[in-house]
Amino acid sequence: MYLKPWYKVVTPREDLREGRPLDASEFAVHLDHVREGRAPGDYQDPVRFFERTFLAKNLGTLAAGVVRRLSGIKVETSPVYNLTTQFGGGKTHALTLLYHLARGGRAASSWKSVPSILEAAGVKTAPEAAVAVFVGTEFDAITGRGAKNGEPVRHTPWGEIAFQLAGTDGFAVVAKHDEQRTAPSAEVIRQFLPKDRPALILLDELLNFMGRNRKSGLTAQLYAFVQNLSEEARAQDRVVLAVSLPSLLDEMTPDDEADFDRFQKLLDRLGKAMIMSAESETSEIIRRRLFEWGGIPDEGRKTAGEYAEWVLAHRNQVPQWFPVDKAKEIFADTYPFHPTLLSVFERKWQALPRFQQTRGILRLLALWVSHAYQAGFKGAHKDPLIGMGTAPLDDPMFRSAVFEQLGGAQLEGAVTTDICGAKGSHSLRLDKEAVDTIRKARLHQKVSTVVFFESNGGQTKTEATLPEIRLAVAEPDLDIGNIETALETLTDTCYFLSAEKNRYRFSLSPNLNKLLSDRRASIQPSRVEDRIRAEVQKIFREGNGVDRIFFPDKSSLITDRAVLALVVLPPDRAISDQGTRTFIDTATREHGTSSRTFKSALLWAVPEGPNALRDDARKVLAWEDLEDEQSELRLDEGQSRQLSENLKKAQRDIKETVWRTYKNVMLLGKDNDWKTVDFGLVHSSAADTLVTLILKRLRQDGDIADGVSPNFLTRNWSPAFKEWSTKSIRDAFFASPQFPRLLNGEVIKDTIVRGVENGMLAYVGKKTDGSYFPFHWQASLGSQDIEISDDMYVIQQELAEAYKAGKTAPSSPTPTSPAPGAPSTGLSSITGSTPAGPDSTGATLSNITWSGEIPSQKWMNFYTKVLSKFAAGMDLKLTLKVEVNSATGIPTQKVEETKVALRELGLSDKVDAD
Repeated sequence: MYLKPWYKVVTPREDLREGRPLDASEFAVHLDHVREGRAPGDYQDPVRFFERTFLAKNLGTLAAGVVRRLSGIKVETSPVYNLTTQFGGGKTHALTLLYHLARGGRAASSWKSVPSILEAAGVKTAPEAAVAVFVGTEFDAITGRGAKNGEPVRHTPWGEIAFQLAGTDGFAVVAKHDEQRTAPSAEVIRQFLPKDRPALILLDELLNFMGRNRKSGLTAQLYAFVQNLSEEARAQDRVVLAVSLPSLLDEMTPDDEADFDRFQKLLDRLGKAMIMSAESETSEIIRRRLFEWGGIPDEGRKTAGEYAEWVLAHRNQVPQWFPVDKAKEIFADTYPFHPTLLSVFERKWQALPRFQQTRGILRLLALWVSHAYQAGFKGAHKDPLIGMGTAPLDDPMFRSAVFEQLGGAQLEGAVTTDICGAKGSHSLRLDKEAVDTIRKARLHQKVSTVVFFESNGGQTKTEATLPEIRLAVAEPDLDIGNIETALETLTDTCYFLSAEKNRYRFSLSPNLNKLLSDRRASIQPSRVEDRIRAEVQKIFREGNGVDRIFFPDKSSLITDRAVLALVVLPPDRAISDQGTRTFIDTATREHGTSSRTFKSALLWAVPEGPNALRDDARKVLAWEDLEDEQSELRLDEGQSRQLSENLKKAQRDIKETVWRTYKNVMLLGKDNDWKTVDFGLVHSSAADTLVTLILKRLRQDGDIADGVSPNFLTRNWSPAFKEWSTKSIRDAFFASPQFPRLLNGEVIKDTIVRGVENGMLAYVGKKTDGSYFPFHWQASLGSQDIEISDDMYVIQQELAEAYKAGKTAPSSPTPTSPAPGAPSTGLSSITGSTPAGPDSTGATLSNITWSGEIPSQKWMNFYTKVLSKFAAGMDLKLTLKVEVNSATGIPTQKVEETKVALRELGLSDKVDAD
């Protein structure tokens, strides 16, 4: 559901809309300034003052009691009031209200909220009274006040009060007491009190005056004066004394504490204590002071209702202290603010020594509202409520105001590093990199800001619980699970955020993430690369079924055998690099300086790239180093536990990264071109081992087989030969990509056994005269009876039947062809004479000549497959040239041994050497 942004529903006051710089003094009443006519208009003009003042319950009770007493009614009234709150709690504001009421008299009846005061007081009009104001921060006992326009100079509170109440005549009563700095008695005080009208005496900031004048003795005299004044006010019918004392003074000295206690006890004994601030009324006070407020609009009630519905739907996931059943009323009472924003100051911040409960909140929220209003209309954000997570901590002025309430800027680094205020702040970066739903909601920044406010700025052990964070951040249509996602990411990233058992707080000390970051920077690249290779080998060594060849950098390191081999390329051989493709192609077709026979035996595990592995390897190494240095780091129990958990997680992560990185396998396809198998997003739960996963997929695709049927051999029998050696059959499955790769070449024995048994194949040996011995056909054999060699053959059913019937009996060995797809033996030239017959079917040649190089591993095969055909009945001459080269030198002993061997064979022992 679409909810209007708050700034399109309610309007901040003009100075906030225009973004004019605001100072705390904007929300601090100076009573002396009001008396002298130089206070801001909101405080100086009584009409404006009462319009912007919310008449809280206790404030209304105080005002009604004072009016009643000034009217001469002594029943249910008090002549002395002690106004106590925390700093900034509204004491001076209350004194200002009494000042305007007493000065306004009958005219005050038309001011906003005054009729309700008069009704509570039981009078029709407020009596006009003589008012005296003494503010300790303004009055200086040494320089005094006066000497202008014929005024007498006053040096004491009693001199100043007497003058304000009765002018020069009143001061004359206490002139000597003022000169001698001695408090007047109750009898003397009675003389300067007005006889024709009520009197209201307002004392503010007394502790400041006492602290400055303790050495002169004025502090003790002030105590005596207030005591005498209080006693006299009690004896009078229409005199009221109102004194404000803070409930706690920041950095109070022992002498300050002693004076505070004395005055507190005196005033409590002789008067009535009034607590000015009430938590339930704070929101109304704030709305009156910050907005053009005429009550909550319909759109505001709609928003409150939607948020309340969300709370009701998630009642088990929000704090137990929040009254869920009254959610709609609570959201309406605090609109446009989220209720957790206002309550956090009362729940958490009021315990801070420097926190000013009303004035401090007003100062912060004024800057907050001004910033959010301008940002909103610039299109930056469209928040339906002003929530805790939207605090403009990136604004230096606002941040400074926050730290002022916290008692110092120790957390400046934590805020700018982890939340906002700097270009690389973690929360800002995480939001930028997050999915759309989290990025658009600025969820990382909101969550971290809520933790900052809820954890009391890290100044105490207060923490932000997960339910508190949910309530403060979530809004209609937001997936609540995204909050946990953001918290997890923040916990893994931030440098000053600590988390334990779903409790979060910002600390003054760097956390393990910061230690990790510093340590990661010191890890040498060589350690990282070694660790990566070790992790990759560890993963690929698990499982059976295939040989592994790790990180070859040249083709000669890759064996050329009729055995399936998985070649694992090093992490920096990325599949997207052209050089990687070139290397794979070259190493598949070559083996050192020779051509490769078993091209199809190679499976290539090709990485996506090394970056993710490098990051994870560096992290694992850093955590391991930190674990080794635990005793030196002096970690607490929670950090030690977190370190152990993080190390285990990092070890799991690098394992998963190996799986994700090596998700590509390349192999020759049936078309003799490269085929790439992309396994997609894989993880370790997909199979027991990564090798198992690869083999399973290749089986499914038909690229690997556990065995083949006899019928497969007959279907793929080449017409170029009659007999097929068992070794050539086996080799064909690793040399030709047209054949499926066998996990185990020995399974060919089972294929031959089944073929012999059903008559499709015969298993034979060949004698020199070309006859078959042994000859097994339509017989039962065991796989142990089958020999894989160049001397044992398989023939097809037709030839076996003919041979069995005696119709075919070769007189000489029949040449066999190499396995399909096998490379040539290095044939370079072959020539022969013109055929004697008319056609090539029965043609004969008088001689043939061949020359070429034969690889050493094929010398024996060359004799068996080529020369043996001409050894009987033909004049075969073999001319051999042997050339041996060695970069390290050929020992003379080997040369002599060669000569001896040549003589034993009846050959010339002439060897040319240099």
